[in-house]
Amino acid sequence: MTLKKYQAHIYVTLRPSVLDPAGTAVESGLQKMGDRNVEGVRIGKYVELTITSESPEAATQQLDRICDQLLANPVIENYRFELVEVATVMKAGA
Repeated sequence: MTLKKYQAHIYVTLRPSVLDPAGTAVESGLQKMGDRNVEGVRIGKYVELTITSESPEAATQQLDRICDQLLANPVIENYRFELVEVATVMKAGA
Protein backbone atom coordinates (compact mmCIF):
# COMPACT_ATOMS: atom_id res chain seq x y z
CA MET A 1 0.00 0.00 0.00
CA THR A 2 1.24 3.45 -0.87
CA LEU A 3 0.78 6.25 1.65
CA LYS A 4 1.24 9.95 1.12
CA LYS A 5 2.92 12.36 3.49
CA TYR A 6 1.33 15.79 3.75
CA GLN A 7 2.43 19.05 5.36
CA ALA A 8 -0.51 20.79 7.03
CA HIS A 9 -0.53 24.55 7.61
CA ILE A 10 -3.25 25.30 10.17
CA TYR A 11 -4.58 28.77 10.98
CA VAL A 12 -6.73 29.30 14.08
CA THR A 13 -8.41 32.68 14.55
CA LEU A 14 -10.97 34.14 16.89
CA ARG A 15 -14.47 34.43 15.49
CA PRO A 16 -15.21 38.02 14.41
CA SER A 17 -17.78 38.44 17.23
CA VAL A 18 -15.22 37.56 19.95
CA LEU A 19 -13.25 40.37 21.58
CA ASP A 20 -9.48 40.10 21.15
CA PRO A 21 -7.69 41.81 24.07
CA ALA A 22 -4.25 40.71 22.80
CA GLY A 23 -4.99 42.22 19.39
CA THR A 24 -6.19 45.41 21.04
CA ALA A 25 -2.99 45.62 23.11
CA VAL A 26 -0.80 45.13 20.02
CA GLU A 27 -2.79 47.73 18.09
CA SER A 28 -2.41 50.19 20.98
CA GLY A 29 1.34 49.52 21.10
CA LEU A 30 1.65 50.13 17.38
CA GLN A 31 -0.27 53.39 17.69
CA LYS A 32 2.10 54.52 20.45
CA MET A 33 5.07 53.61 18.21
CA GLY A 34 3.70 55.98 15.60
CA ASP A 35 2.13 53.39 13.31
CA ARG A 36 -1.22 55.15 13.26
CA ASN A 37 -2.21 53.63 9.92
CA VAL A 38 -2.57 50.12 11.45
CA GLU A 39 -5.95 48.97 12.72
CA GLY A 40 -8.05 45.87 13.24
CA VAL A 41 -5.26 43.75 14.76
CA ARG A 42 -6.35 40.19 15.57
CA ILE A 43 -4.09 37.58 17.16
CA GLY A 44 -4.32 33.91 16.17
CA LYS A 45 -2.32 30.69 16.11
CA TYR A 46 -0.38 29.02 13.32
CA VAL A 47 0.45 25.31 13.53
CA GLU A 48 2.46 23.14 11.14
CA LEU A 49 2.41 19.37 11.24
CA THR A 50 3.16 16.42 8.98
CA ILE A 51 0.57 13.70 8.54
CA THR A 52 0.81 10.39 6.69
CA SER A 53 -2.42 9.16 5.16
CA GLU A 54 -3.91 7.00 2.40
CA SER A 55 -5.56 9.98 0.69
CA PRO A 56 -6.00 13.74 0.97
CA GLU A 57 -9.64 13.12 1.95
CA ALA A 58 -8.61 10.91 4.89
CA ALA A 59 -5.99 13.46 5.94
CA THR A 60 -8.58 16.24 5.76
CA GLN A 61 -11.02 14.28 7.94
CA GLN A 62 -8.30 13.60 10.50
CA LEU A 63 -7.18 17.24 10.53
CA ASP A 64 -10.78 18.42 11.00
CA ARG A 65 -11.04 16.15 14.05
CA ILE A 66 -7.67 17.33 15.42
CA CYS A 67 -8.61 20.98 15.00
CA ASP A 68 -12.11 20.53 16.48
CA GLN A 69 -10.93 18.54 19.49
CA LEU A 70 -7.53 20.03 20.30
CA LEU A 71 -6.20 22.97 18.33
CA ALA A 72 -9.26 25.23 18.22
CA ASN A 73 -12.12 26.03 20.55
CA PRO A 74 -15.05 25.80 18.11
CA VAL A 75 -17.20 28.03 20.35
CA ILE A 76 -14.95 31.09 19.89
CA GLU A 77 -12.46 30.17 17.15
CA ASN A 78 -12.47 29.35 13.46
CA TYR A 79 -9.81 27.31 11.73
CA ARG A 80 -8.69 26.56 8.23
CA PHE A 81 -5.82 24.55 6.86
CA GLU A 82 -3.85 23.93 3.72
CA LEU A 83 -2.65 20.45 2.88
CA VAL A 84 0.43 20.01 0.69
CA GLU A 85 1.70 16.59 -0.45
CA VAL A 86 5.40 16.33 0.35
CA ALA A 87 6.27 12.65 -0.17
CA THR A 88 5.09 9.18 -1.07
CA VAL A 89 5.99 6.36 1.30
CA MET A 90 5.54 2.61 1.04
CA LYS A 91 3.80 0.93 3.95
CA ALA A 92 5.88 -1.88 5.46
CA GLY A 93 4.90 -5.30 4.17
CA ALA A 94 3.18 -3.92 1.10
